[in-house]
Amino acid sequence: MVTLPDTPDSVGTQLDSRNSDTASQLTQLDSRNSDTASQFSDTAGQSERAIKAAGGSSYAIKVTDLGVKAPYDEDNEVLSRQMHRDPRHGVPPQSQHVSLCHQYLPRTATNTTARLATLRGIMRTHSVHAYIVPSTDAHMSEYISERDARLGWLTGFTGSAGTAVVTQDKAALWTDSRYWTQAERELDCNWELQRTISIESIGMWILKAVPAEGKVSLDPFLFSIDTWKSYSRALHGSGRTLHPLETNLVDQAWGDQRPPPSSSEIYSLPAEFTGRSWQEKVAGIRQRMEQHVRRPTAVLLSGLEETAWLFNLRGDDIPYNPVFYSYTLLTNTTISLFVEESRLSAAARESLRSGCPGPLCVELQEYGQVSAHLRRYAQGSVTVWLGTEYTTYGLYAIIPQEKLLEESYSPVMMAKAVKNTHEQEMLRAAHVRDAVAVIQYLLWLEKAVPQGHVDEFSGAQQIDAFRWAQEHSRGPSFQSISASGLNAALAHYSPSNGSSRMLSAREMYLFDTGGQYLDGTTDITRTVHWGEPTPLQKEAYTRVLMGNIDLSRLIFPSNTAGRTVESFARRALWNVGLNYGHGTGHGIGNFLSVHEWPVGFQSNNVPLEAGMFTSIEPGYYQDGEFGIRIEDVALVVEAQTEHQSGEKPFLTFEVVSLVPYDRNLINLSLLSPEQIRYLNSYYERIRAHVGPELRRQRLEEAYAWLQESTEPFPVSSAGPAAAGTLALASLLSVLLSGLGA
Repeated sequence: MVTLPDTPDSVGTQLDSRNSDTASQLTQLDSRNSDTASQFSDTAGQSERAIKAAGGSSYAIKVTDLGVKAPYDEDNEVLSRQMHRDPRHGVPPQSQHVSLCHQYLPRTATNTTARLATLRGIMRTHSVHAYIVPSTDAHMSEYISERDARLGWLTGFTGSAGTAVVTQDKAALWTDSRYWTQAERELDCNWELQRTISIESIGMWILKAVPAEGKVSLDPFLFSIDTWKSYSRALHGSGRTLHPLETNLVDQAWGDQRPPPSSSEIYSLPAEFTGRSWQEKVAGIRQRMEQHVRRPTAVLLSGLEETAWLFNLRGDDIPYNPVFYSYTLLTNTTISLFVEESRLSAAARESLRSGCPGPLCVELQEYGQVSAHLRRYAQGSVTVWLGTEYTTYGLYAIIPQEKLLEESYSPVMMAKAVKNTHEQEMLRAAHVRDAVAVIQYLLWLEKAVPQGHVDEFSGAQQIDAFRWAQEHSRGPSFQSISASGLNAALAHYSPSNGSSRMLSAREMYLFDTGGQYLDGTTDITRTVHWGEPTPLQKEAYTRVLMGNIDLSRLIFPSNTAGRTVESFARRALWNVGLNYGHGTGHGIGNFLSVHEWPVGFQSNNVPLEAGMFTSIEPGYYQDGEFGIRIEDVALVVEAQTEHQSGEKPFLTFEVVSLVPYDRNLINLSLLSPEQIRYLNSYYERIRAHVGPELRRQRLEEAYAWLQESTEPFPVSSAGPAAAGTLALASLLSVLLSGLGA
């Protein structure tokens, strides 16, 4: 599952490429959709004529390959002021242009006129000139529940990343390049699409749209600390004020139509699926508090996976993520868990209360009382330790500055990132069973695709079914990416029922999928071709594989930052002028998030340590033609080296994903002897671990397929070794000396 590229617009953004939502359907029209495209073109002409007949001034209609956008008026600013403003409130009535445009919107767009009118009325009640709406929830979650999909309800845009700003006569949406085409199709004529996620851009737009002395408001419990500060800087000195409103105005506008909160059970993990007891985890965090130079008196946990991990509890409040709405305030002597107590299973409640009275007694408090409790606690002589990446400005602002201990990630997030021996073994076991499901899927595809009965959506359903059949399965860990041909060039594509390409032996097929198991979370990507790949496809695939191998077999010093070695996954592509635009990897949890921060290869990730799991997933995408990605999950382990420099041993990776690569796409002449030996060694491990599991499950046909697919490659087929070990060592030396790893 891919992450955002490490660029100024994306650093710190914890969104995964998996959150394609419906980006798949909303992009490139293939030949089957040509009739629809022509219909949209005809509709554009009708819309032009209708608007002109209605008395519009000079105009233009933007027609994309996916639908009709709102009319563009060259004199729009003047017309808005002269013709459409209501002098009583300074609010324009529903524009005649907008009402006409809605007659010709594609079916994928939502008419938001009434929703905006309701929100604007509420804004007037609060004397708000502009209201900012994010795509996040109160816990900075990567995935959010339907109840928290405020941006989607207000705009009709279903992408996972975006920000909307609404004034009394304008509305605009900002999103990144993953979702531009999707936004074009889903937004109606009330909205302007801004093709960036820069807060500076949002600030400039607000300065133009909001008069001096105007009030700009937002819900402080939906914005990170850094984001709030960025908005504050953008408006500083302009005369506009940034005003927090704890009453969420979108929630008021949404009213009774807003989905209800989850009522499902919050349960305890069976002891065999926990790395250690929650009491041991609490003791470990308290020890970190005592050892910190600031000697904090409390740790505040806002990230949902932090509380779930700490107490060995799970729920299903968020799609694909077994977490539940909660906060925790852990002090030296008390534990306060803010959660809807009625949802706790009897076993969970008994476990949490087993240490009462005493320092291991968990005091259960209502979820909504966290602010009031924190406010009372902060009145004492205290120091509160929090992670700024997952704490909202609303909670942060409650604590006086002098009583704060701020770090990017909380001590719980850091402890969770390093798996102990039992957690490592559980993740290895989960990946063995997951490999069985993926191998079954590859075998099924080989049989079914030539018959012409498989499309992207049915393929995604099939691999989900294979996973559900595995022991300890709890479903997929994200929405499956199942992409054929040109759709695979979209790194964040996911198919939908009714808008899905057929799989063909003449095209490449990419599937990026994962599973949730009681003992671990999985994530794997394979790209295959059942026919005759083009020379470019074969070379690009081989170079992506070379990047995967080069990073996977790398040996590096302890405490090396992921960003320092990330380029090893790109080097083979760079050598011929190719690259990819997403991150190279992310952490992964034990039956938790498929994207587990702070592990990975981006600039805001922490240094790699033994016991961390990360994905390694280079790729290449030929726009409009094909896409390639090869993703494995790997464990950071101590390297067995001939010598040792310094007190700490060097590190390397142990790949725990155990599925062979497509032999049909590998050009052996591009590989070095070292790379082929690595492949053969990897295939031996696949046979040793997955083969017995296939036989245990009596999957003899899949076992035979595995044996054939993991036949060793002849080392004599390797190309020149000039780009082998010596070049890798030289590049690592340069990188480490330049970045001070």
